[in-house]
Formats: sequence, C-alpha cells, structure tokens
Amino acid sequence: MPTIEERDLRHIWHPCAQMKDYEELPPMVIDHAKGAWLYDVHGHSYLDIVSSWWANLLGHTNEKINERIKEQLDRLEHVIFANFSHRGAIELAERLTTLVPEGLTKFHFNDNGSSAVEAALKMAFQYCQQTGRTEKTRFMCLTEGYHGETIGALSVGSMDLFAQMYQPMMMDNIHVEAPDCYRCPFGKTREHCACECFVHAERAFAEHGHETAAMIVEPLLQGSAGMRIYPEEYLRKLRALCDAHDVLLIADEIATGFGRTGRLFACERAGITPDLMCLSKGLTGGYMPMSITVVKEKIYEAFYADWSEGKAFMHSHTYAGNPLGCAAALAVLDILDEENILERAENTAAWLTERMAEAFGTHPNVGEIRHIGLIHAVELVEDRVEKRPFDGKRRLGYAIYRRALKNGLLLRPLGNVLYFNPPLNISRDDLDIAIERMKLSMDEVLGG
Repeated sequence: MPTIEERDLRHIWHPCAQMKDYEELPPMVIDHAKGAWLYDVHGHSYLDIVSSWWANLLGHTNEKINERIKEQLDRLEHVIFANFSHRGAIELAERLTTLVPEGLTKFHFNDNGSSAVEAALKMAFQYCQQTGRTEKTRFMCLTEGYHGETIGALSVGSMDLFAQMYQPMMMDNIHVEAPDCYRCPFGKTREHCACECFVHAERAFAEHGHETAAMIVEPLLQGSAGMRIYPEEYLRKLRALCDAHDVLLIADEIATGFGRTGRLFACERAGITPDLMCLSKGLTGGYMPMSITVVKEKIYEAFYADWSEGKAFMHSHTYAGNPLGCAAALAVLDILDEENILERAENTAAWLTERMAEAFGTHPNVGEIRHIGLIHAVELVEDRVEKRPFDGKRRLGYAIYRRALKNGLLLRPLGNVLYFNPPLNISRDDLDIAIERMKLSMDEVLGG
C-alpha cells in the first residue's frame, strides 16, 4: 500500500516549488489545526508562524468564524453575482465603507489576490481610455515588487524568480528602483532619512508620467522581496507625485491589509488614500478564497453609461462575492472589533521586537531585524559589517526551513530572509516557542 505522501505525489503538482525537492522532503499531510498549530496525519505538530502564506489572520479553526460559515451554509452557498446579490455581500461592503481610507466607495468582488490586481489594472487602463487620457497605456511599479502570478500581475512585478520565464508574454511597464533601507545606496539609515531614494520615482514620472495609467505599490512593505519595509513619507510623496502627473495610485493591500502592519490598512500609516485598493488574504481570515478591488467614486463614474456606449467593466469571476467568503469576512471584522485585536497585537509586537533583539541581535550572520506590526524579519548575511549576502546557490534559507520543520516550526523563508508573520491573536508563549525553534534551526545549519 502506498503511503499518503506517495499518493499525493502521484497526482499533485504543488505550487511555487521544484517538485524534485519533494523526493527528499515529501509533503506534510495536515489532518487538523487549531490556533497557530498544524497537526499532520502522523501526529507531528508544527507551529505555523507564517499564517499559511500570510492569510490565516486569527488562528486556524477559529470558533467564531467556523460558526458564521456553518450558519451561512444552511442558507445559501453560492449565487451568480451578475444581476443577483445577497445580504452578506451588501453588509460586508457597508462595513468596509466605514473602514477603508476615506474616498474609497465602490467594491468589486473577485475570488483571489491576483484577480483583484488584474481587475485594478484593467479598471485603471479602461478609466484612462474612457476619460480622454488615451495616451496613458502603461503602468509603473517598484522593483522587487510582487503582485500575483497572472500575466498582468506578473507584468507589474519585478521578482525574476516568478516572472523572468514569462517576459515575452508580459506588458512593457516601467520599473522604478524601490527603496532599500537596509542597503541604502545613499548611505542613510532608517532613523536619518529624507527619502533621498525618491529621486528614482521623480525621474521615472518626469520621463513616463504622460504615458502612465497607474502606479501600483505594496504600501510600506514589499513582502516577497524579503519583508522590505520603507518609510511612510515615501508613500506620501508618491501620492503627491501621482496627483501631479495625473496618474492613478493602486495600493496592493493583499498582504498588508487587516492589521498586518499594525493598522487595519498600511495606507493609514501614511495618511493617504489610493485611487484603487486590492484586498484579499486576511479579508476572510484565510478561510475562503475571496478578494475585493475597492475604488474611488470617480473611477466608478467613468464606467457608468448607457449599454450602447460600451463602457461597462466586462470582468467577472465565477465565485465573486461568494456568500461563504462574505460570512467569513464579516466574522473577521466582528472579531477584530469585539476582541480589540489590533491593540493587543500592537502590545505583542513591541514585546516581540525586544525578544527578537535578545535572541538574534548579536548573531554574526544576522544583518538586520526589521519589523512592522507583528511582522518581524531576520536577514541572514555572510558578513554583517559589509552586509554581504550569502551565495543564493547555497539555499541556506531552504536548509533552515527543512531543519525547522524537523523541529516543529513552519518557517518558510524568502531567500535568506526568515520571518514571522503570525496570526494577530497569537500568544506570547507560542512566539517564545517559535523563537526557540528558529534559533535552534539556525544554529544547526549555520553553527552556533
């Protein structure tokens, strides 16, 4: 009889992986989960410190979310969202209207993060075409950015790992050098910075602003780049620059939204309102695939016309506005409010910053410990004085990931950056366990 792992590998092509690696590291088949913990079919436990790809906002099998989904399941599981609606979607839009940055008024439902980005790009392009800005056909983005893996989303990303193979299929966009506060080319530090690096954006807008429909950014935090954090002032400057050049600003809050940066949305930290905003992941607490593209009224109005004018936004997804996803999202908003989650997470984050500094601050291979909200990232370097990175071919991050799994910790690296992105309601006891197991795994691979 084949093992359950062998049965998996006979048929399943797992995402974002070289399947040959699975010969040495077979899939961990999870049987059940609770809080921040996963339990496999063999009885092994894993502390999920990355929230299962940053989506699990309030712990696995959260009782309140479970109950709301069960209640909804008995009423309505799904309905076509074209010319039909349901109470859950209406209530969710009403709730979010009071929470998103001021000026965002209309909610276009999709079914995953890449789809939300794809919709935003198409909306921005069509908006320009329908408002007399026909020369604006390109997009700007930051280098090292990641916005999803559909062709449009890849086109506004700069992560070669995901995009390089597909370059012949992609749009010709403008890639602006992103801030890198750890290795600042201007010799500045996070504490003494006037966003000198913004000159790259100014130059790009001066040259290409006339042909640019929209600029898309991950506000304050470039996740897949290694949890790179940049100043709030940069985002404020970018908002003003977009306004000056009549360029729309798209905020991809898929990874940063719903409290991950210490505020409900990262844009709040900078006090700006984008023209379009993409939401997913934490939106449903990681329960259901759902996303929303939220836009200003002026965007919506550019599409509002008689059918004969051909201005409708012809973009749809079968599971858009799914009632089960809406039920989960409404439960998430209730829990965030009723249990004072953001304030509790802020206190936990301050404590975690101190604990991470104690555990890793003097390690010879730790170049920087950076953090925003509960997200804490440790960048491993060969030489911390010169900030020289390890040779990527050594796959040290992957080696530590494998060791961490043996130690009961799900610690999925971004290259040689190890990070915590836990549920917002994680306990300090669980975080202490995560620190202990991460340190053990690092020492076993790097020596200590």
